[in-house]
Amino acid sequence: MSETPAYDVVVVGAGNAGLAAALSAKERGASVLVLEKAPKAERGGNSAFTGGLFRFPFDDQMRDFPALLPHYSREELEAVEIPPYPRRQFEADVERVTEGLADPQLVDMLLSNAYPTMKWLTERGVRWMLATGRQAYKVGEKYRFFGNLILEANGGGQGLADKEFEIAETSGIDVWYDSKATALSTNDTGGVVGVQVRLPDGHRQTVEARAVVLAAGGFEANAEMRCRYLGPNWELAHVRGTRFNTGDAIRMALDIGAQPFGHWSCGHAVQWDLMSPPTGDLRVGDLYQKHSYPIGIIVNKLGKRFVDEGADFRNYTYAKYGREVLKQPERAAFQIFDSKTIPLLRDEYRIKEVTKVRANTIEELADQMTIDVEGLKDTIAQYNAAVQEGEFNPAVLDGKRTLGIDPPKSNWALRIDQPPYEAYAVTCGITFTFGGLKIDAQCRVQDTEDRSIPGLFAAGELVGGLFYHNYPGGTGLMAGATFGRLAGLAAAQSPGR
Repeated sequence: MSETPAYDVVVVGAGNAGLAAALSAKERGASVLVLEKAPKAERGGNSAFTGGLFRFPFDDQMRDFPALLPHYSREELEAVEIPPYPRRQFEADVERVTEGLADPQLVDMLLSNAYPTMKWLTERGVRWMLATGRQAYKVGEKYRFFGNLILEANGGGQGLADKEFEIAETSGIDVWYDSKATALSTNDTGGVVGVQVRLPDGHRQTVEARAVVLAAGGFEANAEMRCRYLGPNWELAHVRGTRFNTGDAIRMALDIGAQPFGHWSCGHAVQWDLMSPPTGDLRVGDLYQKHSYPIGIIVNKLGKRFVDEGADFRNYTYAKYGREVLKQPERAAFQIFDSKTIPLLRDEYRIKEVTKVRANTIEELADQMTIDVEGLKDTIAQYNAAVQEGEFNPAVLDGKRTLGIDPPKSNWALRIDQPPYEAYAVTCGITFTFGGLKIDAQCRVQDTEDRSIPGLFAAGELVGGLFYHNYPGGTGLMAGATFGRLAGLAAAQSPGR
């Protein structure tokens, strides 16, 4: 390129947050360029590796869902049971799982704009489905949803990414693939006026812009940064999603004085198939996850339990239990089920890329999985003896618990006593990191003196301050789309420098 290209808005990163920002800016009349570090075949960031589930508040299923599901008939909507999820409950969930540390301004931005953003995406062509296969159990004649996570994008995360790219391309947004942003260009007063880019052929190019939106994810795919910020052994964790989220955009912003913010020593980490590859595989997507553990037990190589599998719905525990697996011998754990619960396992347990054994005795199961035989027998015997009577109902917090063992199992405690038995081997799979950049209510990146850096905005997983310790399932994609939409609007209105 002989001339320096110039756009009103340059978006760094082409996941859900980045594409929402690009679409929002384009709707305001801005010329928009999206820089995607990955080649086209691996586009979509972490979003493409998700199940495409979005969490948002709503008050009434028959009032609020028809606008999001215009292709569903009234009869189809009435055939499922969706408990209301008002804003105050969503807010309470965030407060509870983040131990009261979530930034109030970010929480308010999310909760005020989540449902309008769902409608905005729907109106632009994103198609939603009721997530009955992942988030509901049939109770009587109806599917009852649990954990306040109801809708998934058609085609999951890959379908979401493909649809957002389709909308972006038909909207006239330019996308440069295999193009890595390496630094932010600033003027004499510290305002951002462009981005330096490494092109596919290795040459360097400066792109001028009135505003830049950073939406390139966290640093979970950077082993050195994981160890530096998360601690020992995190270089050994598997990466659930894209191999391209290496913290580049965060570093670029810090280099010009942006303020680090949030829980830098923590991240979203789940139970992930033990034999999965080191980074995500788009062909398999999120199916290496193993999220039916609340209806079974989890043991380590010694045969010992180490978490309360039934502490809450999986939506409120899965993002922290991966860290607990990383602490176990050989960073491995085993989810165990018997014939009573095997039929209830999620679809991800039935893929061919799964590390599992099936056996008619606990001894045989332990031997095949190289679990300490006597340790597992003793654990299951103690667990079975501690299970209290009560009605098992996986669609509610049923209170069917254990008594007298540590850790307890607070809900869904069924004895493991009916063969055949199945064991699934898992390790820690990190999804994204919680530390990032500080933004204000207009998604403007703040410097270390809490002043907005002119021309610089941020959205998605590189925004710090929303998640601490844990995460309510489906909030990441929702926050990405919500903050991306807000950032794109603000960037399009930026006066430039």
